[in-house]
Amino acid sequence: MSSTIYQPVRTPPPALGGSALPAARVAKVLSGAGGASQSGIWVGIFAITMSFVAFTSALFVRQGSGADWSHIALPSILYGNTLALLLSSATLQMARRAFAAPPAIEPLTVRTIEPRAVRMGLGWLTATLALGFVFVAGQYEAWRQLAAQGLYLATNPNSSFYYVLTAMHGLHVLAGIIALTLVTGRIVAGRAAFRKSTFEAAATYWHFMGVLWLYLLFILRTRL
Repeated sequence: MSSTIYQPVRTPPPALGGSALPAARVAKVLSGAGGASQSGIWVGIFAITMSFVAFTSALFVRQGSGADWSHIALPSILYGNTLALLLSSATLQMARRAFAAPPAIEPLTVRTIEPRAVRMGLGWLTATLALGFVFVAGQYEAWRQLAAQGLYLATNPNSSFYYVLTAMHGLHVLAGIIALTLVTGRIVAGRAAFRKSTFEAAATYWHFMGVLWLYLLFILRTRL
């Protein structure tokens, strides 16, 4: 499986006596072998999926084994949070398109991304991170609204599962934000190369967070 290295660089300053054009940032894309990042992220996704399957299975068992199960009203902000997370996946796809380089013919072949594409990609990545923070902040606000109703972690089985499931998902979203922040920082710094496979792995993980949240929202809506 091929991977790609992005290496943002700056063009050298103009020679003395020449036109004083600003230095433009470009990105060199170096293709080479290596698929460890993608393989590792799929192993991680499988492990996360199994953990959430285990928790939802426990939810079903607990719901059917006791007479103290009572439904709770979900905060309406959850639907706004869902929209923010789905929009972040769309902006991340726009960043992937901006950073896309022509396919390499030979291993370790260098391709160049134009400065305008680099700026656009960074803009879309920034939007993705902003929407990710909006989602996390919205989830915290949902907790505050439940607490205002007198529903806490140990109030009843329903609230316990709600807090546990949303907290676990929120922590995984924060991990995705950290990964995308590191990728963005390396592009902005322009001093170190990074593999395209690293960026693709982070993007795959982020999209998975969106799909996982849709699943959890369905469970929360129908079971809690």
